[in-house]
Amino acid sequence: MKKLVIIALITTVAIMLAFSCRTGKDSASDKFNEQLVRDSYRIMFFNTENLFDTIDNPDTKDDEFTPQGAKFWTGYRYNAKLSSLSKVIIGAGGWELPQIVALSEVENRKVVEDLVNKTPLRNSDYRIIHKESPDARGIDVALMYRKKFFTPISEIFIPVKYPANIGSGTTRDILYVKGKTNRNDTLHIFVNHWPSRWGGQMETEEKRIFVAGIVKHTTDSIFKTDNNANIIIVGDLNDYPTDKSLIYGLKTETEFDKIKSDKLYNLSFYLQEVKKQGTHKFHGQWGILDQIIVSGALLDTSHTIHTTKDDAHIYNPDFMLVPDEGYTGKQVFRTYVGYKYQGGYSDHLPTYIDLNWK
Repeated sequence: MKKLVIIALITTVAIMLAFSCRTGKDSASDKFNEQLVRDSYRIMFFNTENLFDTIDNPDTKDDEFTPQGAKFWTGYRYNAKLSSLSKVIIGAGGWELPQIVALSEVENRKVVEDLVNKTPLRNSDYRIIHKESPDARGIDVALMYRKKFFTPISEIFIPVKYPANIGSGTTRDILYVKGKTNRNDTLHIFVNHWPSRWGGQMETEEKRIFVAGIVKHTTDSIFKTDNNANIIIVGDLNDYPTDKSLIYGLKTETEFDKIKSDKLYNLSFYLQEVKKQGTHKFHGQWGILDQIIVSGALLDTSHTIHTTKDDAHIYNPDFMLVPDEGYTGKQVFRTYVGYKYQGGYSDHLPTYIDLNWK
């Protein structure tokens, strides 16, 4: 019964969304809908867990995600995955879609376009920023933004090239988008998917520290121009808030009593260490790999646009969770467990942050 109520609620949201977006741009109902149901600006991050199309790309290691591959990735399963992901985005938005949705583990632009155009999100005004990265598996990061609420000024895909002393291989680009909100505030948004722990956490740590240094160098350059810059860093960093890549590489702050505008503050540290929450479960333990990090300027409530540590959230509805039979409690409802198809959502829970206006 509980699941039926949840499904009915999500369906109602989708219908309301479709109705609101059918009206003309200058209609009375559209003007009403532009007055946000919540008086805030929501930015969401979601690791989609292997959002592949069904077509084999000979240049990448995507063979298992084809109809003939080891996971029998059919058109039916692909479309079901798109529908599930749209349900999560709609649900995380509440009664108003998130203004910005950052994504990781998307194979190409087409899968993001399908997510927008072949699900209930088709009635939204999302636009897409994406570029193919050199990742061996062919997975990338992307950004979806609602054109009513955000106007990109520039978009840069920062490549990651390891020095010889820390190894070889390729990984995802870092996406940096600078843009204006509909209230004329400038945001600097970084979308990340740092190198995985495949091969061991300690063995791969230097790679994540290196990528952290690239992000830090870029944010330092922004602060030199504007030490009150509104910076938001999101992504699956494949490290926890207490790991070296965050503390020493990105130099994130974890205390919130003496805020400095040109420092970076990890709100996910607060969620994990104080609220005891997590986005990913490994060996029975919840932790946060999907970080939300902001500049100190955004934590100054006297500024026009601002946020607080309590405005950072993990979206963890019941429909994204299943019983953890190996340990206790619940775990994330995945699309696959090994090669067994479950038809779930992802192995990560999404995160989001609300920005408030003075």
